[in-house]
Amino acid sequence: MAGITVKQLAQVLNVEAGVLLAQLGEATNKKFSALDQEVTAAEKVKLLEFLRASHGKREAAPEVRSPSQITLKRRTVSELTLASTGPGKGKTVSVEVRQKKTYVKRGAISESAPADADREEAQRLLGESVLRREGEEHQQREHERRRVDEEARARVEEERKRLEEQERRVEQETRQRELDERRKKELEARIAREADAAKTQVRPTVTVDRPTAPSADKARPGKTGRGRGDEEAEPSYARGELHLAAGMTRRPGGGNKRKTRFGKEAVKVASHAFSRPTAPIVREVEIGDTVIVADLANRMAVKVGDVIKSLMKMGSMVTINQVIDHDMAALVVEELGHTVKKREDQDLEQTLIARASERQGQRETRPPVVTIMGHVDHGKTSLLDYIRRTRVAAGEAGGITQHIGAYHVTTKKGVISFLDTPGHAAFTAMRARGAKVTDIVIIVVAADDGVMPQTIEAISHAKAARVPIIVAVNKMDKADANPEKVKQGLLQHGVVTEEFGGDVQFVPVSAKTGIGIDALLDAVLVQSEVLELRAPTDGPARGAVVESSLDKGRGPIATVLVQSGTLRKGDIMLCGAVWGRVRVMFDEAGRQVAEATPSIPVVVVGLQGTPNAGEDFLIVEDERTARDAAVARENRTRDARLAKTSTKLEDIFSQMQAGQQQVLNLVVKADVQGSMEALRESLNALANEELRVNIVGSGVGGVTESDATLAVSTKAVVIGFNVRADAQARKVLSDNNVEVHYYSIIYEAIDLVKKALTGMLGTEVRENILGTAQVREVFRNSKYGAVAGCMVIDGIVRRNKPIKVLRDNIVIFTGELESLRRFKDIVDDVRNGMECGIAVRGYEVKAGDQIECFERIEIARTL
Repeated sequence: MAGITVKQLAQVLNVEAGVLLAQLGEATNKKFSALDQEVTAAEKVKLLEFLRASHGKREAAPEVRSPSQITLKRRTVSELTLASTGPGKGKTVSVEVRQKKTYVKRGAISESAPADADREEAQRLLGESVLRREGEEHQQREHERRRVDEEARARVEEERKRLEEQERRVEQETRQRELDERRKKELEARIAREADAAKTQVRPTVTVDRPTAPSADKARPGKTGRGRGDEEAEPSYARGELHLAAGMTRRPGGGNKRKTRFGKEAVKVASHAFSRPTAPIVREVEIGDTVIVADLANRMAVKVGDVIKSLMKMGSMVTINQVIDHDMAALVVEELGHTVKKREDQDLEQTLIARASERQGQRETRPPVVTIMGHVDHGKTSLLDYIRRTRVAAGEAGGITQHIGAYHVTTKKGVISFLDTPGHAAFTAMRARGAKVTDIVIIVVAADDGVMPQTIEAISHAKAARVPIIVAVNKMDKADANPEKVKQGLLQHGVVTEEFGGDVQFVPVSAKTGIGIDALLDAVLVQSEVLELRAPTDGPARGAVVESSLDKGRGPIATVLVQSGTLRKGDIMLCGAVWGRVRVMFDEAGRQVAEATPSIPVVVVGLQGTPNAGEDFLIVEDERTARDAAVARENRTRDARLAKTSTKLEDIFSQMQAGQQQVLNLVVKADVQGSMEALRESLNALANEELRVNIVGSGVGGVTESDATLAVSTKAVVIGFNVRADAQARKVLSDNNVEVHYYSIIYEAIDLVKKALTGMLGTEVRENILGTAQVREVFRNSKYGAVAGCMVIDGIVRRNKPIKVLRDNIVIFTGELESLRRFKDIVDDVRNGMECGIAVRGYEVKAGDQIECFERIEIARTL
């Protein structure tokens, strides 16, 4: 390294150049002033000896050994300016860097190698023991911290429950106190009214003289002991007196006596006589959801005619055996001076639910129930197909799901139950039903299509059910996929993704290639862990009916979702007004199963009929209880339906006017209850003021002979949705030339009815104005009479078209043109800006009038 400069040596030694110049001057007694001055090898040796001496390691005597190593330390202080993200200036931070270097003599390395190896081994063992001890201490501290957190959390939860219970108890006490005070005030007011009535009561003091002997001109005394003159007198009750029992008469002495059969008089006990009430009696009448008019009159102890009279004053025409709803009955009761008490008709229901709840076991973790919703043809079923590795979408009519499909999938990360809902606009009720029974809603949005009407409707259903949402952006494999457009569209409807600071998970997927499927399942399981889904496994099952249908070989079947308990073969199930014993159960693949735990959908066979989709089901103890509950529910439903039948006078008049409407009678049969419901609502929505759709018959299953007979008698059109007519029904329909239409896609059936209604509307005649001519002067002609000299100011005037004569913009005549001439020639038409002569048949026009030429056209009317 001969010929090195001071600057280069300072860089090698990592010291400042000025310090190195001073040290070289002191070590060599030579002046060093320039950084580019060369340093020789001898000068470097002198510098090394000088540095050793300055560090106190120079050899003090020949017997003292030279140091085996040199340690150099250095400290550097600098400042670092940090940029600030908020308002204001940046922040300055002082940074101190400490460096330490040790130079070891070569000979010392070889001598101290064994000792260093032993020392390093000892240090390594010591370090491992220290690390092990620190790890154990850390684990112990972490365990202690978790225990303390759990205890604190338990104390907080216990305190929260205690405060809630205290608030509930205080609220109940306050409500009970207010109720007691109100009852006390009512009792005091009633006692005061009775006391006032008792004070104002007039005691009877009338004396009736007994006749000494009967005469012919006087009437024979009756039981009341009065003569003819007494009969003409004012009755006692009209004077505020009390009634007297039969055979009673008033004596001057004030005693009431009656003759016995032996001629003696006996004293009548006053308490046995009838007394007039001093105040009207106010009764508390219990009314349920519906009540019969006669029963309502009996509960109020009034005549039925008074109740019917009150209802007629309200505009309702009713009979003695007619059913009215609770609101109308309450108005009648209040008008007649009584009070109303709402009677709960759910006593049997509450008893059944209470029995089922008593037998519930310990709550355990259950799989999540996920509903897939979204717009039609956005890939909901295809996404589920990829998860299930099946081809369900290919089997649906037109590739459109028209039923609620229930499946449970066992993945690597757990069991998930899926509900696949239709996306067509007609299946609104089915989507709402799916959101009601679910835990998590996956809204599928096509990346190339964006947010659509059914997407918005699905979001509304999920928010109404207060269910968390996961957005799956499908079709990410397409070239025109735009997930940012989907995010912005969802943001306008209150769905804020996690990227924008919300709580909605946004997962890009592809049902075709499988992109993002694992991430979607992870999102579902993470959301279910957050929800902490639990349900009792032991005890009788409870849940909801997802779909029901009528199978030709197995009879009524229902797809049910178990929400709590365990459903087993042989259980007695009650679904709405339908009950039955579970004879066999199938999973979504058609395999028989012996039981179904919470969140597992199964197909049940053995019910007495097809329950309504969306009904809750529960397991009861015996058949008698199930039969009684089903009959009670059916009666309550029938009464509610009868109560909804309008009996008001204005409604009767509107029904009379509706008789002038054109009516299209339909008999509709479908394969499942949900499709029947959607089809009925969609067809009824097509009616307007002039046309009405009357579904005279509907149901689940194939078209039977009774359906065909009903269609013949009502002249109805038969529509079969995914069903067919049997041989007897086909014969009846063909013999009577009744139309029958089969469909497998719902909007095709709706289009058929829409076309039929459009044909019933017929055509509409409209007047199309062709042109207008202004009358400038009227001339007299011996052949044609008055001829108007006109100027065409708008459009074109044709000879063979009808005209209207306008004076001051008011139509005063409608007729025909007798002739149309231009100069002396007869022409077929005259265009705008040209003069002409017009002779009007049967009317004489004046100068200033306008002649409007028009034509009548027929236009087909549409809905």
